[in-house]
Amino acid sequence: MCHCGENISATVDCPAVAAAAAKMRGVVHAVDYKYMCSQPGQDMLKQAVAEHRLSGVVVAACSPRMHEPTFRRAAAEAGINPYRCEMANIREQCSWVHDDRSEATRKAIDLVRLMAAKVRRNDDLHPIRVPVTHRALVIGGGIAGIQAALDIANAGHQVVLVEREPSIGGHMAQLSETFPTLDCSQCILTPRMVEVASHPNIKLLVSSEVESVAGVIGNFEATIRRKATSINGAICTGCGACTQVCPLNGKIVSDFDCGLGARGAIYVPFPQAVPNRPVIDRVRCLRFRSAQKQGVSPAESTVCGKCLDACPIEPQKAIDFAQQDEILTERVGAIVVATGFDIYTCGRPDPNSSREGYGEYGYDDYADVITGLQFERLASASGPTGGRILRPSDGTEPRTVVFIKCVGSRDNAKGFTYCSKVCCMYTAKHAMLYRHKVHAGRAIVFYMDIRSPGKGFDEFVRRAIEEDDATYIRGRVSRIYREGGKLIVQGADTLSGEQVEVEADMVVLATAMMRSTGAEDLARMLGVSYDKDGWLSEAHPKLRPVETATAGVFLAGACQGPKDIPETVAQAGAAASKVLGLFSAAELEREPIVARVNRRPPPEFSTCIGCGFCVNACPFNAIEIEEITDKAGNVVKRAARVLEAACQGCGTCISVCRSNSIELSGFNDEQLFAQIDAL
Repeated sequence: MCHCGENISATVDCPAVAAAAAKMRGVVHAVDYKYMCSQPGQDMLKQAVAEHRLSGVVVAACSPRMHEPTFRRAAAEAGINPYRCEMANIREQCSWVHDDRSEATRKAIDLVRLMAAKVRRNDDLHPIRVPVTHRALVIGGGIAGIQAALDIANAGHQVVLVEREPSIGGHMAQLSETFPTLDCSQCILTPRMVEVASHPNIKLLVSSEVESVAGVIGNFEATIRRKATSINGAICTGCGACTQVCPLNGKIVSDFDCGLGARGAIYVPFPQAVPNRPVIDRVRCLRFRSAQKQGVSPAESTVCGKCLDACPIEPQKAIDFAQQDEILTERVGAIVVATGFDIYTCGRPDPNSSREGYGEYGYDDYADVITGLQFERLASASGPTGGRILRPSDGTEPRTVVFIKCVGSRDNAKGFTYCSKVCCMYTAKHAMLYRHKVHAGRAIVFYMDIRSPGKGFDEFVRRAIEEDDATYIRGRVSRIYREGGKLIVQGADTLSGEQVEVEADMVVLATAMMRSTGAEDLARMLGVSYDKDGWLSEAHPKLRPVETATAGVFLAGACQGPKDIPETVAQAGAAASKVLGLFSAAELEREPIVARVNRRPPPEFSTCIGCGFCVNACPFNAIEIEEITDKAGNVVKRAARVLEAACQGCGTCISVCRSNSIELSGFNDEQLFAQIDAL
């Protein structure tokens, strides 16, 4: 019986509980001590096991979640099976929730009696060993996926990196500079992108998506669709001759430039793209569109084909109009999800969405109302304006720019309830970049409040205000409309209590980060939970921040929630370290608290009827139905089988089993009824 300092002893009479425990059935020794989790406390446990030849131990202390491994390890060192050591939670379930000392003491005695009755019926359990495939799958090629893949690969393990876009880099590749140091984004990202492409331990699959995942921790099997790009990557040199002759050059809106630039039907996503080879946009390519109308294959069509003629590679051209999607199967032992985020669409209300949108900000109506990511492309040297801040409407330099924060963030009605975490910082950066490029320009920021908790972040915001003369107005914008050649921004200054009206040349909306497209589908495929906004959920926000409810699946970066680059890189490293921990041994050792099915074949008694209710109920895909055969090979019945490597011991299958054929090791009926009888 542990006093836990005063956590327990302040409410519970610990010596009285120990004295009562000594009189319980089957108990031969009972003692109380101030700190049982300390080394002297553990030594007391070991000594008692040796002196009294104990077959089981009950430690009445705090939550098993905290110290059960501690006491089970001590029991094992004393020579008894660790699963014959149980904990009675006298802190969270008793002392912390009661005030009456005598009532709390009586309850503590009952809790000890329960565990004493259970431990007498405990069996020897042994850890489950599962072979581990020392190969990882990283889903997403942004900075989080890149960092995780490099950390795992540099440790000597094989990595399959899957990215659905034609190039890795993610949103970081679209940025001009990064806060709070104003480093060139491409300067710090591109070397890592190149390292990924050239690393001998990394298999890079771009223009690819994971279609299904089967198996369990240590032994996953992923089915990946590599989409046809009509380019033979094995021979393409990336010379760019094909991209220069496309008749649609400059006529297709560039997604990478957020609609501010244009490209052709065959294009390289951006100058620093990795891999740096073109892809064909089959939806817009003249040859593919013509072939679809004619009902022939693109290889048979005679329309266009200028890119094919321009390719200098002989005799086999790098352009392959007959290329088809390829289905790959990869066996891996761990999965890192790094699918990143998307940007909130802040236009007019969408009747197909529950969010109302920001029609009053004029994003859909005025070309000079842009998002923060579009401003990044204007400021980038590789952007559509070569790094000059110019108005999309007429290409002139804006003299007054208004920045509006929290567009879609912290807004129950029109966006999301959460804070996007980076908007305060990137708005300060945008104001700073604008003033550096347009020295006579005027930057005005409308804000609700300023959140800058990171290292050097607050100093960065102050620098934007004090050194770069950005004017910060605390208040919300109510309306934006055009008058002449200006955008009239109407809002309120809540500090002065006055209405504000600004004539602006450009308005930049600090739009929210939101879960990436398809995040919920991927989560369901992997058995990972997600919150109401679609962000993937970790197993525990404090103790297991990069793990998920599915063993062997880890989270990295903004797929879990809004994050800045330093936090994303740190979390990617944490996810990689979890993978390396998993790969540190040839076999994985897991707790044996798993479901077991009564499925013995005749003539022995078997109750499982193979109905499959447990298969449908299991949240971890840890049960399957298989056919049981006799010695002659004849099928005698169907029965459920538990995949021990995947089972998390939740007990859901037990609750739905109509034939009462499943029980949980360590929590069987005999043990549970013994506890009920003890009360």
